[in-house]
Amino acid sequence: MKKILLLSDTHSYIDEKILKYVKEADEVWHAGDIGDLAVTDTIKKLKPLRAVYGNIDNTEARMEFPLHNRFMCENVDVWITHIGGYPGKYNPSIRKEIYANPPKIFICGHSHILKVMPDKTTGLLHMNPGAVGKHGFQKVRTMLRFEIDGEKIQNLEVIEFGNR
Repeated sequence: MKKILLLSDTHSYIDEKILKYVKEADEVWHAGDIGDLAVTDTIKKLKPLRAVYGNIDNTEARMEFPLHNRFMCENVDVWITHIGGYPGKYNPSIRKEIYANPPKIFICGHSHILKVMPDKTTGLLHMNPGAVGKHGFQKVRTMLRFEIDGEKIQNLEVIEFGNR
């Protein structure tokens, strides 16, 4: 079993409130718009990190992290990208692959809107953790945490941090 902390859109911001949850996870997944790599360097000192770069990320971040990160966690196929869309409105650049070879979990960031929803057409679970950084229009900063146990995705929780 793996305890996952899923975050996105840090926009160069990390604090002790976020790090408290990082320390409780087995792995941290970041869905892009990292900003300053000090954010991911701090996380990597504490826990294993899987991440992708986002549209605001510089060349240094793009050299360290991929645009798409597809991997297995336990027995679950996971795909993380920054600008991916959501069921029925996937980004055109990935739509064909999503329908031809869907993962079990499809994760993206970018919108700053927390969203977890099944895609009934493909059977995948779409997750967007919202934004945990202080940059953007969102009023409440959010992250997700959950567990993967074999093929099961369970104990999903939304973590909120009041006004940004």
